[in-house]
Amino acid sequence: MSSKQLVTKEQVLAALGKVQEPELHKDLVTLNMIRDIEISDGQVKFTVVLTTPACPLKSKIERDAREAVAALVGVTEVSVKLDANVPSDGRSRGIMQLPIRNAIAVASGKGGVGKSTVAVNLAIVLAQSGARVGLLDADIYGPNIPTMMGVEHLPPTNNEKLVPAVAYGVKVMSIGFLVKADQPLIWRGPMLHSAIRQFLSEVEWGELDYLVIDLPPGTGDAALSLAQSLPLSGGLIVTLPQQVSLEDARRGMEMFRQLDIPILGVVENMSYLELPDGTRMDIFGTGGGERMAKDAGVPFIGSIPMDGRVREGGDNGLPIVFAQPDAPAAAALRAMAEDVAAKVSMAALSSGNTIPISMVG
Repeated sequence: MSSKQLVTKEQVLAALGKVQEPELHKDLVTLNMIRDIEISDGQVKFTVVLTTPACPLKSKIERDAREAVAALVGVTEVSVKLDANVPSDGRSRGIMQLPIRNAIAVASGKGGVGKSTVAVNLAIVLAQSGARVGLLDADIYGPNIPTMMGVEHLPPTNNEKLVPAVAYGVKVMSIGFLVKADQPLIWRGPMLHSAIRQFLSEVEWGELDYLVIDLPPGTGDAALSLAQSLPLSGGLIVTLPQQVSLEDARRGMEMFRQLDIPILGVVENMSYLELPDGTRMDIFGTGGGERMAKDAGVPFIGSIPMDGRVREGGDNGLPIVFAQPDAPAAAALRAMAEDVAAKVSMAALSSGNTIPISMVG
């Protein structure tokens, strides 16, 4: 019997049991992330099931796992396949009967800070990574998501349910599909509450890894209705660096706390303008979002620079992470989305849960 044939599955698991998931600080075996080990004549193949396809550290995990197994005596070749299975946040959504694993609300205290831009690009990055993603435009009074996603109409209804539009791999629903562009919605709280519930229960969302929800500005009825109708995995606060925006963003953060919604972190939009000579102009001030996050004891997720192409993409239905993926603003938005996905997974698994085998596709 050659040394190549002496490598066992137990040895492989023991080696991988020393590889830590960088954010969860537990090993891959304990987290039940290793699948389909195959050993043949010194060649070892296995699959690592990530907690999100948008994992920002997947290259490190793959490298560490490969090196750990390659160090075993008798191993001549290592093949690592990366798969992903998004864990559920464990919150019951039985009332709505929605097979949604995680729901992320994007909010701001005031309008004009780029909240919808963040929501749109967050959803697209998650979908580009391979996740099943929905985008709900809960900004009833200013539904801009259809324009920003470049869709005008819904498909025909299916079994008396509304079928969401699909753009960039994202399922999209908005009141903007159902009213004329210039028609104002003069609704009181009960009508708004009913509309949000209908967008959850009477839409054929299907199974989703993430439902991204674009909330209206402020701390009014829409956020309250949403929190009452759908348990949220967490909320993301979008702000500008300027003091006025920060004050309003703090109100949005406090709203999440009062509604018992975990705060995923703060995103500072339009942080700076990069000039042709490479210098930066801080048009709205500097560092405000990071200071606010630190003072509130919540994560600061990142800064997104000003870029005219972000506005152009929103107006033309070509979001920047799709149309200009190499632009600095697109890179910042992608890093933001990966950070959010990682934080949602960490929260879902923080109680020590592993990835159930039955959930792996």
